[in-house]
Amino acid sequence: MPALTRRAALAAPLLFAAPAARAQTWPTRPIRLIVPFAPGGTTDVMARLVAERIGAQLGQPVVVENRAGAGATIGAAAAAQAAPDGQVLLMSNSTSHGVSPALYPTIPYDAMRDFTHVALVATSPSVLVVNPGHRARDLAQFIAMAREAGEIDFAVAGIGTSSHLAGIRLGTALGVKVNAVPYRGAGPALTDTIAGVVPAMLDSLPSAGPHIRSGALRGMAVSSAARSARFPDLPTLREGGADVVSAAWFGLSGPAGLPPAIVARLAEAVRVALADPGTIARFEDLLGAPPPESTPDSFTRFVQAELATFAPIVRAAGLTPG
Repeated sequence: MPALTRRAALAAPLLFAAPAARAQTWPTRPIRLIVPFAPGGTTDVMARLVAERIGAQLGQPVVVENRAGAGATIGAAAAAQAAPDGQVLLMSNSTSHGVSPALYPTIPYDAMRDFTHVALVATSPSVLVVNPGHRARDLAQFIAMAREAGEIDFAVAGIGTSSHLAGIRLGTALGVKVNAVPYRGAGPALTDTIAGVVPAMLDSLPSAGPHIRSGALRGMAVSSAARSARFPDLPTLREGGADVVSAAWFGLSGPAGLPPAIVARLAEAVRVALADPGTIARFEDLLGAPPPESTPDSFTRFVQAELATFAPIVRAAGLTPG
């Protein structure tokens, strides 16, 4: 064997071992977890919950960084453009990797090609909430008033967000016009709904739930197929005659090209964190359901399916970024 070939053969095991060795020492410093929405919304709530738990598994803090704007595409693009070393991750979601790729004519990333999808963290149905001063006392009255007026005013966490799509689907089911009032995240939208600036909102349970319990908002219905274990007194939209079933989702993704060993270690950290009894109890309190089981392969397929699902809905609604 020529000397050069022998040297290459001897070096090959070292080349393959290097990424694995880096994964064993990773992370060596705090990890940034980008949340592409403002603080206070469901994506932010879930990210902070997961960050604390996977940080304990990895031995380094996971620091949440909120980078809101443009239908979650600003934060998602920042994560896509980061070095693939596991130090920058994204709380991907049904907006950044479902609706926005269909909504925006051009976005600075490809939802599949530019990311490594690691794990599905949670799914959450929406809950229809109104200001306590709203004349509708229950879902039946809300629907009757909407049909009489021929329109509904909704606060939404941003153009093309899951709350926006849920509102459009509800309006379509009821045969009424939806006037969406967009905000830079669920937190600001909830604040104005509580204040009565906008009368109603469809939001995820983790961010709206505490306000329902405190009385700052009145719950009308949930968008799940069955009633929520967390709010069993709230009917489903279907029970009220609106054939709408929808849910937001949240996952952990990184830039394309993350070393497989780092992906495996990160996925295992998520699996262990979500299997912890304390985490399960927290999810059941926030969402009314335990965390989902997920692998990098299954989550990648899930994101691909979501992209295919949302595209025709966005086109049929004639949505534009605004």
